[in-house]
Amino acid sequence: MKVPRTMRTFCPKCKTHTEFTVSIYKAGKRKGAKKGERRQARRKKGYGGQKFPEQKNQAKVTKKQALTLKCTECNYGLMRKGMRLKKLEIV
Repeated sequence: MKVPRTMRTFCPKCKTHTEFTVSIYKAGKRKGAKKGERRQARRKKGYGGQKFPEQKNQAKVTKKQALTLKCTECNYGLMRKGMRLKKLEIV
């Protein structure tokens, strides 16, 4: 699916329709010191191995891709709901 690089939509901060720059959402780097990571490591520790079953085969063919929008006037950022598609291209 092709998405335009700029999009005109409503900005809640400006309270009017403005131009937004579009980019694809990318998850940040996972930190090992975070609470959830520490909890998972504690569960896996010792005898008994993995707490939850490891996924052997991929269940879905596609991943959900979300768009991040940034207002060109006030720099307010918002996200669009993720959609399932094989390829997302910004043109």
